[in-house]
Amino acid sequence: MIQIGQIDLYRGKVRDVYTLPNDVLVMVASDRLSAFDVVLPKPIPHKGQVLNQMAAHFLEATQDIVPNWRLGSPDPVVTVGQRATPFKVEMVVRGYLSGHAWRTYAAGGRMLCGVLLPEGLKESERLPHPIITPTTKEAIGAHDEDISREEILARGIVSPADYAQLESYTLGLFARGQAMAAQQGLLLVDTKYEFGRLKDGTIVLIDEIHTPDSSRYFETEGYDARQASGAPQTQLSKEFVRQWLIEQGFQGKEGQAIPDMPDAFIRTITARYISLYERLTGNIFVSATEEDPEKRIETNVARFLKTELKNK
Repeated sequence: MIQIGQIDLYRGKVRDVYTLPNDVLVMVASDRLSAFDVVLPKPIPHKGQVLNQMAAHFLEATQDIVPNWRLGSPDPVVTVGQRATPFKVEMVVRGYLSGHAWRTYAAGGRMLCGVLLPEGLKESERLPHPIITPTTKEAIGAHDEDISREEILARGIVSPADYAQLESYTLGLFARGQAMAAQQGLLLVDTKYEFGRLKDGTIVLIDEIHTPDSSRYFETEGYDARQASGAPQTQLSKEFVRQWLIEQGFQGKEGQAIPDMPDAFIRTITARYISLYERLTGNIFVSATEEDPEKRIETNVARFLKTELKNK
């Protein structure tokens, strides 16, 4: 257990969040992997570092669109930020018909979160325009559920004015993410954003953005040819993990056993995470020392709180 003077600790699916005095949060990204709202038994080496550093990259690149919670990243797996009260919805935005949206469509569904999808679409097809398909934000252990804009407003989950702002931020962030991905030869297919409100009323972007855990990417090169031939698109996200689990008969449903993940497949997952980090950021991945990660984290966070944070 890391000891950094916390007054509360929340252990999420893939992150441990420490609450410190003065509404400061310390988020430690673990190597845990979740799929279908279930934490898988085996960790993925370096995954936490990849996600944390990639999120920092995109939070810095989008703070002109919406303010965010991040104050700094004193360690490769740590982000320190401001505590905000989360909105109880996740803003999922889709530019292509893939993943959950495709599975719904293939099963005959044409209405997704209040959005009517046209007939005749194929898997991975580009949508006429990006669509927002929100989900409820449930506590750990519970499944997030699709919900429409109309139901969110009718149930008073978010006020009309706030929801309009969330929609605007969501579309602006997605457009920036797609533009940044395009510069690296990638297509940002879909992603999710989470927002919160600071004590002064400011709406801020929280959590991570544009990482393989929250987003799906395709290779731009060959996309049109693969669509024309009916070949599957190259997945640069953890969707390939979901597909592997589905092939093993697991979708997180009651009574289904989590399959054992072979070590070779775990190494493949690590390699894909690192590859996507380098593709998207243009940086070479350098693994953090693992001699004593807890001590390293405690030392780096303590130094940040004592020096840099006081100067902010």
